[in-house]
Amino acid sequence: MIELMLPALIASLILAGILGYLGIHIIARGVIFVDLALAQVAAFGWAAAGLGLSQWLTGVTGLPEGEAGYVIALCATLIAAAILSMTRLEHDRVPQEAIIGIVFVVASAATLLVASQSPRGAENVEHLLTGSLLWVTWPQIVKTGLVYAALGIVHWLLRKRFLTISLHPEVAREKKWSVAGWDFLFYALFGVVVTSSVAIAGVLLVFSFLVIPAVIAFLFQSTPGRMLAVAWTTGTLATILGLFVSYKSDLPTGPVVVCAFAVALLLAFVVRWLVPQRSPA
Repeated sequence: MIELMLPALIASLILAGILGYLGIHIIARGVIFVDLALAQVAAFGWAAAGLGLSQWLTGVTGLPEGEAGYVIALCATLIAAAILSMTRLEHDRVPQEAIIGIVFVVASAATLLVASQSPRGAENVEHLLTGSLLWVTWPQIVKTGLVYAALGIVHWLLRKRFLTISLHPEVAREKKWSVAGWDFLFYALFGVVVTSSVAIAGVLLVFSFLVIPAVIAFLFQSTPGRMLAVAWTTGTLATILGLFVSYKSDLPTGPVVVCAFAVALLLAFVVRWLVPQRSPA
């Protein structure tokens, strides 16, 4: 069991670490489905790369085919990030969630169109949704860990700006910060994480890693540090539970881990209901 599940566990904990932190920002900004939209755009990029674009880019640049596919998926995600950063306005009559929904629907339709032209289109779509967490390799883990560590350092250095814009956007506007510019930087960094994560865990599991631990954190805490601790703890425990159940039941790993996160969320709501007098610390 350890030999089979250890790579998946390490990869999941890396994802839980970076996505748990980003989830705090996403919940605070009120753009809950931005991850789903960007993840679907990344999935479209990967699907398009598999249709032949990665071979073309490999011939032009000399990049290995896998890295060429990543570049294509990342470019698609960065374009979507630019669109989202430009649609967050102070007095916008159109809610940004509407734009996020449109991005998701168009990316989903485009993915299906691309998949319909592939001999293994249905299998590719399923792979992009559920991922291949159980078959992640150690080189993938090391590469992903290094990328996320670098992104984590950037977020740490810019944490005051990012947290202020996420938690108190009115303060950022009072200080005359370029909210759209900082939003683009945030979504661009977020897009790098999502593009890498979708290739490993799939759209559904990436969304669960991002949103569910953050929702639980907001149920019980109100300061960023404590919310992050709750999100990381929840993500770790739910991941371990999901992988254990998947191994014992011989069920697909990704969907089982998603269900484990759902169980964690349900338990959190039960605990919050049983102790209604407790206010966030």
